[in-house]
Amino acid sequence: MLFETIEKYDYEQIVFCHDKSSGLKAIIAIHDTTLGPALGGCRMWPYENEEEAINDALRLSRGMTYKNAAAGLNLGGGKTVVIGDPKKDKSEALFRALGRYVESLNGRYITAEDVGTTEMDMDTIFEETNYVVGLSESHHSSGNPSPKTSLGVFVSMKRAVKEAFGSDDLEGKTVAVQGVGHVAYELCRYLNEAGAHLVVTDINQEAVDRVVNDFNAKSVGIDEIYDVEADVFAPCALGGVLNDDTINRLKVKVVCGSANNQLEDIDKHADQLENKGIVYAPDFVTNSGGVINVADELDGYNEARAIANIEKIYDQMDKVFEISKRDKITSARAAEILAEERINQMMNVRSTYLSTEKSILSRGKR
Repeated sequence: MLFETIEKYDYEQIVFCHDKSSGLKAIIAIHDTTLGPALGGCRMWPYENEEEAINDALRLSRGMTYKNAAAGLNLGGGKTVVIGDPKKDKSEALFRALGRYVESLNGRYITAEDVGTTEMDMDTIFEETNYVVGLSESHHSSGNPSPKTSLGVFVSMKRAVKEAFGSDDLEGKTVAVQGVGHVAYELCRYLNEAGAHLVVTDINQEAVDRVVNDFNAKSVGIDEIYDVEADVFAPCALGGVLNDDTINRLKVKVVCGSANNQLEDIDKHADQLENKGIVYAPDFVTNSGGVINVADELDGYNEARAIANIEKIYDQMDKVFEISKRDKITSARAAEILAEERINQMMNVRSTYLSTEKSILSRGKR
């Protein structure tokens, strides 16, 4: 079954990582390196079984291929999942052992922070390999990616609003934000500065109170957010929130947020949004600011350059809507085609990526 999945979705490589002394059990999945080395984060999670961990690694690595390609990066897609409880099972030895596995791939895969891991964990991996980004600021790296992810969502929203209303001006627009964690808080800051009105919800009342106090937002109940009369709905919490029930309840013209996998069924629910006349900004383009930011470390991190590249997400979203009109397809499918077209253009130029002595290897340790 595993090789059937690998063949069906054209994965390149799966690496099983084990170190008895540290307790490391991890899977590195490399989906595609046509555009360049595979970049994707390291997730640590107490998976119920190995099959669940493998499936997550495969799903996430393929998603990174599309995200990186659609973002205009010369990077492929990969992902690491570590089986374990991030609250109890972390150790220096575990992440150093993982770093050695990453190093053994000779630059075909570059790891980064993800769910359950931190900048400090990446610093530990860096003790063993240069093929890691998202280090702490003490390494003159990009640091916390949340504000940069937020910037990408903001510029995506501006382009989606232009598609719906003819202008990208957010002043006076009402945005219903579902989930106000680190990324969404910074997004609310951008929206407030742009003159938008905010309606917010979150399971964390402290997070809601902070946005209400800082940005004069209005708060509603968890389930009530779908019924808010607004211009934009911004899903910034869980995936799969756009489904048969919620789409019918929406009273907006635009959906654009930072959450991953927002559509419960990509084809079905993208069609439903389009049939309701709602402009959908595909999530893996919208939330690519974080990966663009950490990818800048590969050339020696320059914040101004990273910000300039994140602002180009506006142009990538423009291409998504152009393809949607050209091919008479949903924006969700158009985003996939944007990624696929970039990959196919490079297919005849080079095959699988093999590292050469580039700038990443020149980064000084410690």
